[in-house]
Amino acid sequence: MNRVLGRAGLFLACAILLIFLLFPFYYAVVTSLKSGSEIFRVDYWPASFDFANYQAIWREQPFARNIFNSVVVALAVVTVSLALGVTAAFALGRVRFAGRGPLLYAILGVSMFPQVAVLSGLFEVIRVLRLYDTLGGLIVSYMIFTLPFTVWVLTTFVRDLPVEIEEAAIMDGAGPWTLVTQIFLPLLGPALAATGLLAFIAAWNEFLFALTFTLSNDQRTVPVAIALITGASEYELPWGNIMAASVIVTLPLIVLVLIFQRRLVAGLTAGAVKG
Repeated sequence: MNRVLGRAGLFLACAILLIFLLFPFYYAVVTSLKSGSEIFRVDYWPASFDFANYQAIWREQPFARNIFNSVVVALAVVTVSLALGVTAAFALGRVRFAGRGPLLYAILGVSMFPQVAVLSGLFEVIRVLRLYDTLGGLIVSYMIFTLPFTVWVLTTFVRDLPVEIEEAAIMDGAGPWTLVTQIFLPLLGPALAATGLLAFIAAWNEFLFALTFTLSNDQRTVPVAIALITGASEYELPWGNIMAASVIVTLPLIVLVLIFQRRLVAGLTAGAVKG
């Protein structure tokens, strides 16, 4: 009896947590299907399926261009972060050199600074490099918070891989680059999936740098584009359009998590066990 009650309590807790997490997105979908004054009426089920808000965001602003910008920036950030992260993790996790520990903690310390604290200095760097109002400027700025996290997590995984595998490869004549690309890289699949997905989500949702380092609509990413959606006056916001845009932006993240959920869970669980 106690076992049955324990399972029932666990299922009830999971159901409550699931409703708590999914209800905001569900209500955004319901609101995006409303029009006019219906938006301000509380409904938990759409009375009608009106897709006018979805049509409006594509027609009234370059939303397709904004999504393209977000995809390009996020994919570039993930690619560069993983490429640099794997090589740095190999050096920090396997190669012994003076100052390795302080360097690793310095990398972690960089990620602890709030974005607003480095905003002015980073703005000068972007200006000097002539990357203002370009996707390249966003990619460079996003590396500040994705690269330290990627290096730290991958270093933990590399450090905990069996030494015998590396020794056997060295005995067969493998060099450092062969060790990284052909030995460690396949073994880091779950870690790469977990860190890559988290880096993608961070770059996809980033707002402050995207707002500061872009000026034209053609270079803005979707978080900024949604924040700048306006109505007929500054006091009237088109909440239906905003909810529709939010739903469209959230769907790719849901799809990615569902696709990589096994590798994501494996990577995060392995990191927790090995930590």
